[in-house]
Amino acid sequence: MQRGIAASSRGCLLRQLELTRTKFWHLSGGHHCCCKRTREAFVTPPGCFEKRSFTLLKMADLQNCDFCSLNPLELFEQVTAQGEKVRSLKAEKAPKDEIDTAVKLLLSLKLSYKTATGEEYKPGSPPADFTPVSNGPGDTEDNDFVDPWTVQTSNAKGVDYDKLIVRFGSSKIDKDLINRIERVTGHKPHHFLCRGIFFSHRDMNQILDAYENKKPFYLYTGRGPSAEAMHVGHLIPFTFTKWLQEVFNVPLVIQITDDEKYLWKDMTLEKAYQCAIENIKDIIACGFDINKTFIFSDLEYLGMSPGFYRNIVKIQKHVTFNQVKGIFGFTDSDCIGKISFPAIQAAPSFSTSFPQIFNNKSNIPCLIPCAIDQDPYFRMTRDVAPRLGFSKPALLHSVFFPALQGAQTKMSSSDPNSSIFLTDTPKQIKTKINKHAFSGGKDTVEEHRKYGGNCDVDVSYMYLTFFLEDDDKLEQIKQAYTSGALLTGELKKALIETLQPLIAAHQQRRKQITDEIVKEFMTPRKLAFDY
Repeated sequence: MQRGIAASSRGCLLRQLELTRTKFWHLSGGHHCCCKRTREAFVTPPGCFEKRSFTLLKMADLQNCDFCSLNPLELFEQVTAQGEKVRSLKAEKAPKDEIDTAVKLLLSLKLSYKTATGEEYKPGSPPADFTPVSNGPGDTEDNDFVDPWTVQTSNAKGVDYDKLIVRFGSSKIDKDLINRIERVTGHKPHHFLCRGIFFSHRDMNQILDAYENKKPFYLYTGRGPSAEAMHVGHLIPFTFTKWLQEVFNVPLVIQITDDEKYLWKDMTLEKAYQCAIENIKDIIACGFDINKTFIFSDLEYLGMSPGFYRNIVKIQKHVTFNQVKGIFGFTDSDCIGKISFPAIQAAPSFSTSFPQIFNNKSNIPCLIPCAIDQDPYFRMTRDVAPRLGFSKPALLHSVFFPALQGAQTKMSSSDPNSSIFLTDTPKQIKTKINKHAFSGGKDTVEEHRKYGGNCDVDVSYMYLTFFLEDDDKLEQIKQAYTSGALLTGELKKALIETLQPLIAAHQQRRKQITDEIVKEFMTPRKLAFDY
């Protein structure tokens, strides 16, 4: 787990606090905030912000001022600053009553920090789940923009995932962890792990500890049905989740966030639910075990599961509007449905949301495989879990699946030219790859033979790292393309020959998925496990 705030993260925090001060300064006309009982408030004009120049707020005021509500990271900074103030007062041999007052405030802040995080304050060890992430265009340190809805970078190689690990405060999946997964499961690691496609995690070792001690856990993943047809990039989390289910032999819940798509997209509720059903057929076609898998639509399940709704309400009570604005960037013009939605995506992380599966047991850990852009939802979830008496969910993060035009953005269902859909014909697949797939080759055959191609930016090669399971063949292609022996057209041909049968096989499996099978997967029921 990442400990300490990296220099870039400290800079992000300072920028965020300066933006907060600027916003308040303009709203208040330069006057104090609503904490009228103290002069210790944000009254310095914007632009005068320096490290730890913010003044401390009295705890009584924090309880009565929405503007001053603090998330765990802000509390951590307050405790750190107050600790320095106490040491400074003692060094200066200040009056005893002044020191006592400062110490009392320090103890109050530490208590609030423990209440918020479930952990004791430790100097130099901020809560990793609330390490600040600067994703906006004003970030001068890199040009990566990552949130749950948008992924963009100016780098032709794609997002810098090492930087993203630092910014998100997660841990890298290293060789030791991969070896442990192999040792614990007795299965060869999935090539998604070995090739760094799943590259980051939170608390995976705790899941392995539980498994080794014969304690149960479950898998949770999901899909936002923005269109009826899924693209090949959507197969990545489901392919890996299926492997996890098989090697660990655990139950799986799959959330279909049709409510989210209704709130964010220009579509009717009926269309959102229709897209959900079509997507569920594609998900079932990935080969999930019907006796171990429950797939649910939010629009449908929330109305029939009191346990699920209770957990949503608990989360909503313990997460402030200030926190979700900071995490997700919501503004005053966003509908209240968006603001409350994160609690709905968080709730499946807790086993009591599925009483029919887990017999109302609240102590069953959850492992969530997902793309890294979904991590903000689960940083929030991990922060609130201890306060609700639940275990923090563990996560496995995947990289983004690049668009055909290049790794500067991820493949999107809303852009047909950037995507290869699971409904595409062999001819369409061939045309899209030949016409749109960004090449790392040189401009002429002569230059390519002399200098070779660049696999780091070539989309066809990137796609092969996902779908070509043969390690030796993949390495041969890389060496041949890099040396110039393999031309761009030949590399694209290799990808076409890999994807065409893969998608055709998926389409054949999908044809076998009837409405009755969909209904059975979506029926709340006991799975093939006893709790």
